[in-house]
Amino acid sequence: MLKIWTDGSCLGNPGPGGWGFVATDGKNIAERSGGERNTTNNRMELMAVICALTAARKHDELEIHTDSQYVKNGMQAWLPGWKKNNWRTSTKKPVKNQDLWQKLDELASTKKIHWFWVRGHNGNEMNERVDILARTAAERLK
Repeated sequence: MLKIWTDGSCLGNPGPGGWGFVATDGKNIAERSGGERNTTNNRMELMAVICALTAARKHDELEIHTDSQYVKNGMQAWLPGWKKNNWRTSTKKPVKNQDLWQKLDELASTKKIHWFWVRGHNGNEMNERVDILARTAAERLK
């Protein structure tokens, strides 16, 4: 099973942002990162997972480790209600980052994903690595 760690970062919110992921199948490790000049932290958290799933197209079952409650809760709890309510929240407001949620939903629908929340900045080696990747990508855009 492929194990993936993801993170997003933003210098200001909005501001220059970066995302990063690390993926391993137990033998090989791959790292990727990227960013946008004017974005938000939540968009970068979503982009990290979207880019990881895009890169993992050959894998049907994955573990995703994220320090973003926004991403984890969105995928595990909020998404069905948003779709049912025509991309409106429980307070009838438009869902923020709808474009990225729809892309993530599309990619995730073809895979079996096990979601894990990791406390950020708490010494988890892989979470610390993706934090560095995301922050470095954002800093390159300053």
